[in-house]
Amino acid sequence: MKVSCLQENLAKGLSIVSRAVASRSTLPVLGNVLIATDQGRLKLAATNLELAVTCWIGAKVDEDGATTVPARVLSDFINSLPPERIDMELNVKTQTLHLKCARYDANIKGIDATEFPIIPSIGDGKKISLEPETLREMIEQVTFAAATDESRPVLTGVVTKFEKDKVTFAAADGFRLSVRHATLSTPIDQPISAIVPAKALQEVGRVSGDQEDPIEMAVTENKSQVLFKLTNIEIVSQLIDGVFPDFTRIIPESHATRTVVNTSELQNAVKASSVFAREAMNTVRVQIAPSGEMGAGKMTMTAASAESGDNVGDIDATVDGEPVEIAFNARYLADVLNVLHAPQVAIETSGSSSPGVIKAVNRDDFTHVIMPMHLGK
Repeated sequence: MKVSCLQENLAKGLSIVSRAVASRSTLPVLGNVLIATDQGRLKLAATNLELAVTCWIGAKVDEDGATTVPARVLSDFINSLPPERIDMELNVKTQTLHLKCARYDANIKGIDATEFPIIPSIGDGKKISLEPETLREMIEQVTFAAATDESRPVLTGVVTKFEKDKVTFAAADGFRLSVRHATLSTPIDQPISAIVPAKALQEVGRVSGDQEDPIEMAVTENKSQVLFKLTNIEIVSQLIDGVFPDFTRIIPESHATRTVVNTSELQNAVKASSVFAREAMNTVRVQIAPSGEMGAGKMTMTAASAESGDNVGDIDATVDGEPVEIAFNARYLADVLNVLHAPQVAIETSGSSSPGVIKAVNRDDFTHVIMPMHLGK
């Protein structure tokens, strides 16, 4: 293998694939990045057997070939180089990759590319076409609600349902639920449902920032893997086996009170309360009071800590319904407000022990449910 490319392109490619490198593995090759020539381009790939990321960058190929080298060593060295051309040459016998850039030279010892796992790619099967901007927003608005501990593996994933021209993403961790709907530009023939690891979707969101063309998604026939194809990047992830809870039953069908407030004002009130709430299990009390004049009213947010003190914040609100007092986890409120992307937010409540429903005003494609916390005296 004899190939040359620009330092900035190689550094960017390595940053894209490096998140899939196995941090601890009994197989040394999983700590490596595959470097291979591929039809006049340079292919970089990494996998931890659950997630695989492949990226192609522009290069001048003088001689075809492939090898794998330690990801950390290669990334750290490439990032320390000046923005010039890098020449790479592989000594096949010793599996040593020689790199030259400006006045820098290095030899990195690798492992034969034949030991690297085979990564599947999207064939000509059933593909779902997704608009990148919509997909990114769906990922952002749903994945944060997935569980992070592995005690219930299905909850670490996002259930993705496709039917005709409708797509739904949903995630829940037992304390909150996020559901986002969107419309597909190209309808599909048969419904598809799969539980995709939240981490894999977050990777798709992370690397799709420059993507303008639709992202292709496909689920393998045996329903074990999902593939995402971008312009110069492919991501393959294992699917989570299991049955996702029926999330539609968690969403309350009615409410006693609907409160509309300015999103940024509520964010500021939550931020202020969090200072005191973090020492009291993150609990913030929310009191909603209509004033009787054309739906005008007020929302009062309080937090108290036995060690630090307490605070009270008032926000103007449009209240439709009964007065209510309810307690929420401040971090959960902050998380959903950060991804709402709407000037006004509606909070629907039915009492202190019923879940609260959070929606963007004038948008019906996103629903977030938060379980209430116990109201102490």
